[in-house]
Amino acid sequence: MADPRPRPARTTRPPRRRDPDRPVSTARMVATLYGSRIRSQATFRASFLADLAGQVLIVGTEFLELWVILSQVSTLGGMTLPQVAVVYGLGALAFGIADMLFGEIDGLSSAIRSGKLESLLIRPVPVLLQISSLDLSLRRIGRIVVGLAMFVTALGIAGFQPTVATVALAILAPPAGALILGALFTLAGALQFWLVDGREFANAFTYGGNYVATTPGAVFALPLRAFFTFVVPATLIAYAPTLALLDLPGPLLVPAWAGWAGLPAALLTWIVAGTAWRAGVRRYTGAGG
Repeated sequence: MADPRPRPARTTRPPRRRDPDRPVSTARMVATLYGSRIRSQATFRASFLADLAGQVLIVGTEFLELWVILSQVSTLGGMTLPQVAVVYGLGALAFGIADMLFGEIDGLSSAIRSGKLESLLIRPVPVLLQISSLDLSLRRIGRIVVGLAMFVTALGIAGFQPTVATVALAILAPPAGALILGALFTLAGALQFWLVDGREFANAFTYGGNYVATTPGAVFALPLRAFFTFVVPATLIAYAPTLALLDLPGPLLVPAWAGWAGLPAALLTWIVAGTAWRAGVRRYTGAGG
């Protein structure tokens, strides 16, 4: 028998509104900043495609230099052309990711001279995050795409034997290399707090590190190889992982097992870069402009 008593009317809850005074999380802030940059650049499709094609041509021209050398000799630094292509593709992939996410830090000296840095310092957002997202250039995707295609294709040609360990290394090596290069970009930016127009000096570590990363490390003399392994770990970005992936013997100071040292090296490099960056921000008192 049905209950004759009337049932109370069902109430609907009002939509939950976000507290305007609630602080925004860092993840949401990063997504908002980078999302706005991507939408702004996607508006100009012709310009984006032209920049993308330019990046592809740059990467192709850089590899052409190595191809010309290997057309005259059988090996370069003990590596054949497909093995060199693995090094170059992995290095280009790592640099493309780092350049897209952290490359804008390279222009910190311009922000200091124009007084733009002062306006960034008063905002409740980390300065490093603001500067790195000022101009997220999607054209750098061209270098990433070409580097990834060359890395995967050259691995197949060079005789890569997939195992659980080597596949894991092939997946981890690009982000580890990008983290090392991102730390170098940050360290180079921190140096510009002390150096007047020190962009060119800082580029020696960032773009110089990229050149070393895309070249077989055995071609460098021992002192230079030691510097770019233990001071600026550029040989750990692509050359050492390639030795481990292809089971090749490494030269003195860069054994094959060093290919697994990318992530620890990235952690140590970021500790140094973060310390230098914080010291530079604390020291900065204004450019007077």
